[in-house]
Amino acid sequence: MNQNWHGTLIRHVLLLITACLVIGLISGYYGWSLAAGLGIYLAWTLKQLLRMHEWLRQHKPDEPPPDGYGLWGEVFDSIYHLQRRDQRVRGRLQAVIDRVQESTAALRDAVIMLDSDGNLEWWNRAAETLLGLKTPQDSGQPVTNLVRHPRFKEYFELENYIEPLEIPSPINDRIRVQLLLTRYGNNEHLMLVRDVTRIHQLEQMRKDFIANVSHELRTPLTVICGYLETLLDNVEGVNPRWVRALQQMQQQGGRMQTLLNDLLLLAKLEATDYPSDNQPVAVSSLLQSIKNDAQELSGQRNQEITLEVEGSASLKGSEPELRSAFSNLVFNAVKYTQADGKIQVRWWSDERGAHLSVTDSGPGIESKHIPRLTERFYRVDSSRASNTGGTGLGLAIVKHVLLRHRGTLDINSVVGKGSTFTCHFAPSQVINP
Repeated sequence: MNQNWHGTLIRHVLLLITACLVIGLISGYYGWSLAAGLGIYLAWTLKQLLRMHEWLRQHKPDEPPPDGYGLWGEVFDSIYHLQRRDQRVRGRLQAVIDRVQESTAALRDAVIMLDSDGNLEWWNRAAETLLGLKTPQDSGQPVTNLVRHPRFKEYFELENYIEPLEIPSPINDRIRVQLLLTRYGNNEHLMLVRDVTRIHQLEQMRKDFIANVSHELRTPLTVICGYLETLLDNVEGVNPRWVRALQQMQQQGGRMQTLLNDLLLLAKLEATDYPSDNQPVAVSSLLQSIKNDAQELSGQRNQEITLEVEGSASLKGSEPELRSAFSNLVFNAVKYTQADGKIQVRWWSDERGAHLSVTDSGPGIESKHIPRLTERFYRVDSSRASNTGGTGLGLAIVKHVLLRHRGTLDINSVVGKGSTFTCHFAPSQVINP
């Protein structure tokens, strides 16, 4: 096309010069004829350029370019063909967009598109049902202004979207919704919202059942253990053949009491999102107390237990809950570390928050077990857990305590070299002196 334009332009200029020379030959004024011809051609070219400028300034998307002649006719024709091609491309793209919008509109799950600042760009009809979004007045609004739950605001600002968030619906507290954010494009966000009310109800029924059964079993088990203790305190009046049986029953009764206590604690932790006694907790003294208890638990195994505290940062939260979580990690290290092994407890803080790590030189854990360690009753080795008196609930308690204190748990382990359990707390939970 460029070569054709060049050839056409050259032909037009040669024809113009030839015509001017012919007129100059007839009139005898070669210079004036050539100047007049070039002036007329320049004026015509400027006129076509102005027509093009006016069309570009005022044209509508479907309005074709003006008609033209010669070289400008080819320019306008090329623009027309480009315009038609772009219209076809836009039509195909619009058809794809309409198809996507129709398919997402049919979903029961809400689909919401947010810009990089978290402002609403587009959503389907399910978003209006689940979150109460209104079209078009909510367009461009920050999503945190419309979903005002404090946990959602923290979830959005922390930008850690690995796990979904479950909260009540902004328009109906009886509806539970699960939100999952995903980044795409230029740091934009895609938010998926699902109604999980039925699943939440089933989960709540399970929790209530476990809590009620645990509470009902606690009284008869206390009575049984009390009578067993009384019988063993008066072992002289008991048939010697029954002594060993009574001792084993007392041992297993104690294990059942520990299990019930852990189940009741879990039920209490799951009942609310935040600790009721949210007060400053002196972590250094708390860890020192736990270390002393761990040394007593270690007994004659000659384990080396060290505590390293860097700084004097405290945590906002419940001291009993934090004691339960930290002691579970430290006591697990004591139970599963061989005699003469090493256990290191470290507490420190930095710009990312506060951290507690418990490192042991025990047998380690295979990588396939690590994702499930915080599940209830999950045991890497059931026989080993039985020998150590474990219930399989310790790490589940740790997980729920950390969730209530805006913390996370990282587990790193190498078989034969030991394990490291690290608790990370957000800066908002840390109190610096």
